[in-house]
Amino acid sequence: MGSYDNNPFADDDVNPFADGAKGKASGGRSQFGAGSFFSTSSSSKLSPLPHEPYDRSATVDIPLDSTKDLKAREKELEAREAELKKREQELKRKEDAIARAGIVIEEKNWPPLFPIIHHDIAAEIPIHLQRIQYVAFTTWLGVITCLTWNLVAVSVAWAYGGAMSNWFLAVIYLISGVPGSFTLWYRPLYRASRTDSALKFGWFFLCYSVHCFFCAYAAIAPPFFFNGESLTGILPALEELTSNSLVAGFYFAGFACFAIETMLSLWVIQQVYHYFRGTGKATELRKAAARETMMAAL
Repeated sequence: MGSYDNNPFADDDVNPFADGAKGKASGGRSQFGAGSFFSTSSSSKLSPLPHEPYDRSATVDIPLDSTKDLKAREKELEAREAELKKREQELKRKEDAIARAGIVIEEKNWPPLFPIIHHDIAAEIPIHLQRIQYVAFTTWLGVITCLTWNLVAVSVAWAYGGAMSNWFLAVIYLISGVPGSFTLWYRPLYRASRTDSALKFGWFFLCYSVHCFFCAYAAIAPPFFFNGESLTGILPALEELTSNSLVAGFYFAGFACFAIETMLSLWVIQQVYHYFRGTGKATELRKAAARETMMAAL
């Protein structure tokens, strides 16, 4: 190189030609102290970092369960398990007692979109009675259909100059007949078929006979009450045929509904009666009635 380059790391105050004896006298020791921690020179502008605490005897605090604690927890878990088993056995015992007593917890499941009653023929009715029960259920739905159509037909007749009293009677038939038929004869038959109760069969025969009579009367609708026009029978239909063919058509449709309902109802009561006589329930019912009469007399 053409010129001499100074050492950029050398001290500017140091004379390269000075005597190095002083450096040798110091034993070649550095200006900086040695040891576990590095310390700067006293003339340095840098401040040393603070010392970190260090303890050789420091221990890690890790909680460990002793054998006694493990045994205590095992006993506690065993006690809880025994208590749960005891509760399960008690619940099973109560369910068995309820089943033996014939008490059934009925959950509302019909109609599917808006459940208001409990109804499950396939699961609760014996298989040899399911056909009768299904037809009886059809007759209950038929009552709803007949009374609803009856209200529609009477409303049309009222619109064409019929009496308002006939319309009010049709409303009464509907709002009382639907829940009344379910409470008085369909639910007793359902429970009688499920429990095989002679008393419930007897109540069904009484109320269902009234139902059959009403359906037959409605199919004819003789002019005994309000000229018979509050019911869509054959006689009002023939009478309306001479004055208004539209009203007559509604009444004829109502007559067909009541006629079909009457025939199905007669079949149901006949089949239930055959089963009732064939299983000896009639004799059982007579004995129960005689026993109640004797108890009332005493």
